[in-house]
Amino acid sequence: MSAITEEIVESLVTWYQGHARVLPWRQDPSPYHVWLSEIMLQQTRVEAVKEYYRRFLEALPTVQDLASVEEDELLKLWQGLGYYNRARNLQKAAQVICSEYGGTFPSEYQQWLALPGVGEYTAGAVVSMAFGGKWPAVDGNVYRIYTRLFADGTDITRTEFQRRVREEMQEIMPEDPGKFNQAWMDLGATVCLPNGAPLCQQCPLAEYCRSHQEGTELSYPVKPAKKPRKVEERTVFLLEYEGKYLIQKRPDKGLLAGLWEFPGQEGHLTPEQAGRGLQDLGVITNQGTEEIALLGKAKHIFSHVEWHMIGYAVHMTSISDQLRENGVFSTLEELKEIYSIPSAFSVYLDYLFQQSKEKNL
Repeated sequence: MSAITEEIVESLVTWYQGHARVLPWRQDPSPYHVWLSEIMLQQTRVEAVKEYYRRFLEALPTVQDLASVEEDELLKLWQGLGYYNRARNLQKAAQVICSEYGGTFPSEYQQWLALPGVGEYTAGAVVSMAFGGKWPAVDGNVYRIYTRLFADGTDITRTEFQRRVREEMQEIMPEDPGKFNQAWMDLGATVCLPNGAPLCQQCPLAEYCRSHQEGTELSYPVKPAKKPRKVEERTVFLLEYEGKYLIQKRPDKGLLAGLWEFPGQEGHLTPEQAGRGLQDLGVITNQGTEEIALLGKAKHIFSHVEWHMIGYAVHMTSISDQLRENGVFSTLEELKEIYSIPSAFSVYLDYLFQQSKEKNL
């Protein structure tokens, strides 16, 4: 039997009717819009997603457009959102929808669950919001609210706990499951906040909340401590020849798989070491390079690793065959419009754009 009572459900749904966030994908909750927004919102803040969502739909307004778009264009649209396999799985799923369902979105939970990149949460979100199916969409917001409501100290990463919460949510789904699921999302995003004190005075469930009554709200949820991220030092080279910059494609597997990057090497290289490193890359330092300028440091944090970088801007007067074979020389306009450069390199990309702007003043 579910610990979530009818009174809790009624209080939450009533609160949502007066406090629902106004979000672009809620204005037209079609399967495509709900699905796209939910994938974008994984690991990403709502405010950051809004512009990406608008631009993505402007370029790819239908699932058929998504299924057929070139990967470079797809990844360019995704640039800055990170976790690029989300975009690749979106396209794989779109291709399945077009090939197996004739471009019509499936309406059943199990059908969605079988699509690439779709887990139990996303399947529940799309089916409930777009089709009215009585399936829960259980994510970190729900786990946090649930453990605070019932002062439940279970490790929320445990499969058994997550299954129990989904089953309880399934038992008490009301007639409008989409609004019910979104009510949990909005309560978690605006009131029962993560990483800080919840706004209990604004919470419609405060009278039912055991941790609030005990003053232990910040004791929940319980989850294992994160392992320290591995730190990797890297040197990045901005190799310029006649106003174009060398970019190379990363390997098809691993971190930032298949994306474009500025060439570089492991470790923080001194100017002398950088000169030798440039020779390894095929840069002719004794004749072809007129200057090597040390740039500032940059840091980028991934989920399990940190990159600590230094950069060098290198002007070349000739290009070796090795460089021509191992990359593409791109204009700034092409970097801006065509090639997807991960945000890990944003400091150095911004440097190039700023230098160009100053030259043109």
